[in-house]
Amino acid sequence: MQVSCVQMHWATTLERNLEVTLHYVREAARYGSRVVLFPEANLTSYYFPYVIQLRAAAVQKALEQLCAAAKHNDIWVIAGTIRPTHDRALNLAHVIAPSGEIVHEYAKVNMAGRDEVQYCRGGDKLSLFEIDGVLCTLVICRDGRHPELYRIPAMAGAQILFHPSCSSDEIEAVAWKRTSGRAQQPAGPNSKIFHCVANTVGQSPDGKQTSSGSSFIREPNGIPLAEAGFYKEEMITAVLDLERADRSYVTDSARNPPFLQRYWREMVEEVKARKDIKPE
Repeated sequence: MQVSCVQMHWATTLERNLEVTLHYVREAARYGSRVVLFPEANLTSYYFPYVIQLRAAAVQKALEQLCAAAKHNDIWVIAGTIRPTHDRALNLAHVIAPSGEIVHEYAKVNMAGRDEVQYCRGGDKLSLFEIDGVLCTLVICRDGRHPELYRIPAMAGAQILFHPSCSSDEIEAVAWKRTSGRAQQPAGPNSKIFHCVANTVGQSPDGKQTSSGSSFIREPNGIPLAEAGFYKEEMITAVLDLERADRSYVTDSARNPPFLQRYWREMVEEVKARKDIKPE
């Protein structure tokens, strides 16, 4: 399976975000990719002073245009929005099939940063869905620091982890993330599945924050297949040899130690039972 990950600015307008997103949908399809992954909240942006003023109807219209583009270009699209609900907002990833339908949605579980904690609440399920018959899972940004969120879906059969992210932070913190590799750590070495990250770049309008870039596609041993830079919007692409994603680390965990086996089985079944619940 050929996959593209798009690195985008995290703090621009809905109109610009949609324009850039549609451009890269076309580019990924033209390049032969079956799936294109966008960063966390790529349509709405992750800049909360702007996001909280967006009209829900405008966001829905942009999402509908993206669904039409997925259908027109015959490609799977994974994109993000921040959507208001009756109780604060949800940070969502939408899986759009080549039919133009949203077939799976996942709400970020672990909030990150003061604004997100103030304006958003966490979801209540793990992600498990199919792309062309291949089981996949999703986490959003900070969720990747909580391995159970993707290791349990991997126990259920997921071979690919899609990881939209926005590692925006104060400038000093981002510089440290770049040197330490802290923003997104590869999942393969504790799961033996593929790990595809689409991260953000750019500064906030007030110049106080930036984002670390470094989107990547890594194979199940953690080796990079493609990597993006620190500063610019760009697309990276790689072919995933799915035979390499044998999930051996998580299947070992499901067996050993024996006294935990039944608890892992129960959690896997609960993930499967909740996977199609719409986040609300």
